[in-house]
Amino acid sequence: MPDLLLISQAEVERLLDLDELLDALSAAFVELTAGNTSVPPRIAARSQDGLLGVMPGYLPGAGLEVKLVTVFPGNHDHGLPGHQALIALFDPDTGSPLAIMDGTYITATRTAGAAALSTRLLAREDATVLAILGAGVQGHAHLEALPRVRDFKEIRVASRNQEHALALASSSPRARALESFEEAARGADVVCCCTDAAEPILELAWLKPGAHLTSVGSNFQGPELDRASVERASLFVESRAGFLPPPAGSAELQGLDPESGTELGEVIAGARPGRRSPEEITVYKSMGHAVEDAAAAALVYRRALSEGVGQTVRI
Repeated sequence: MPDLLLISQAEVERLLDLDELLDALSAAFVELTAGNTSVPPRIAARSQDGLLGVMPGYLPGAGLEVKLVTVFPGNHDHGLPGHQALIALFDPDTGSPLAIMDGTYITATRTAGAAALSTRLLAREDATVLAILGAGVQGHAHLEALPRVRDFKEIRVASRNQEHALALASSSPRARALESFEEAARGADVVCCCTDAAEPILELAWLKPGAHLTSVGSNFQGPELDRASVERASLFVESRAGFLPPPAGSAELQGLDPESGTELGEVIAGARPGRRSPEEITVYKSMGHAVEDAAAAALVYRRALSEGVGQTVRI
């Protein structure tokens, strides 16, 4: 068996370039929509307090990978991330294992990166006000990613925990903490829902005409978005597999016609339209997809090889 490269979280954080990741995600979504990837539905084993998800995938040009990810919402009370993960990368020609790397940082960053990509594709060009609802791991990741695609003059942060909102807002000179989700969302051009809430935290009526809304994850416990947001706004997804029941799909999309959602890859490839008018409200509902992990892991692995980073072991 060939040597295996172990890449730590600190090394992954240094090696993963966010601007490169946005371009890699764009290419990955085109391959996904074209049917050139192999990604079976996500499965999960549940314990009393959380679950262990398995997300294998093949992405041409990136390789063959599998992510093991745990989702334990109660971890916030113990100072631990709600999502923790490992990613294993394999040679697509021989099946030989190549690397094992931290997947916790990759999960957070690729999720925010996909939301940023949706914003680049769908938000109005004159968008200047960003609202981030949630001040945990995803709130931090979105604050890093979203300003790369629009020149936001004002960034509003709100959280169910005001101390968390104040802490996140203090990390950016353009950000300020508000006291409620509604106050942050009203009048914003882009609204990012970044919570693990088991019930809706936002109402469609709060959104201004022309707003772009993003929402992360599958939220296995329940929907983060209200029903009107996904039924009455223009809906965009990574993949129509998101309409499958959880854990494969998203709680918000249950009972909807999969054709009601446009894949980001279709917009990028020009097969279906994105924003069609300045007044249209667009919604990107993420579920988390293995091609995102493969794209990110490939960037990390290639840069690790070029820089001689990581620990080589034989198993």
